[in-house]
Amino acid sequence: PIHEAFNADCECPLCYMRSTLESKAVDFIMGPSYMDDSIRAETDKVGFCSHHIQLLYQNQNRLGLGLILKTHMDKTIRDIEKLQKKEIPLSSPSIFKKPSGKSSVVSYASQLECSCYICNSMNHSFDRYIDTIFSLVKNDSEFNNKFNNSKGFCTNHYRLLYEEATKHLRGDIWDNFITNLNSVYINNFRRVRDDLDWFIDKFDYRYVNEPWKESKDALPRAITKVNGLLS
Repeated sequence: PIHEAFNADCECPLCYMRSTLESKAVDFIMGPSYMDDSIRAETDKVGFCSHHIQLLYQNQNRLGLGLILKTHMDKTIRDIEKLQKKEIPLSSPSIFKKPSGKSSVVSYASQLECSCYICNSMNHSFDRYIDTIFSLVKNDSEFNNKFNNSKGFCTNHYRLLYEEATKHLRGDIWDNFITNLNSVYINNFRRVRDDLDWFIDKFDYRYVNEPWKESKDALPRAITKVNGLLS
């Protein structure tokens, strides 16, 4: 998957990896796996974030999604009713006394808001990809050439690689990697910025008859660089 991403014609190989992981995770959930008891137990427990529930809905397997949501809602009802019963005897906050601690109902609901089966699955695989990237940096000259000749990264993944390098690399290998990473990021960020600049100029009547050069798709490529969203 890492070589595939760095071979892809995109502005951030790491965005490509995450997008691929996301597509596979959605297909996995909406495939026969939604009938697997162990998978369903986990989706019942953590649910899905708003972004990924939209992708699951777009998958068109409405029966599968209905079954997943129904058993998730069953578990949510059971869990919250138990917590409600524990908190009902508690005295209400007075105007003179602040509540002693956070409500267990609020804690449970807050945890559900920030949990997602697909996010968890993606992050687990993506973390392993990052570890593998640095293993390749240390041991594979062919990959290093591919890395240095790539189209660079979005700002978020540039930051991630810079941060993770300190955990995985030492000495001259770290120095060389950071130098190459900085160069690949800035040079390609500037390249897309220049394409975007020409894209803007093309809306000026003075340049209407000039060629588009590489700027026709500059806007979605700039969005990838700035926001990490593949078009």
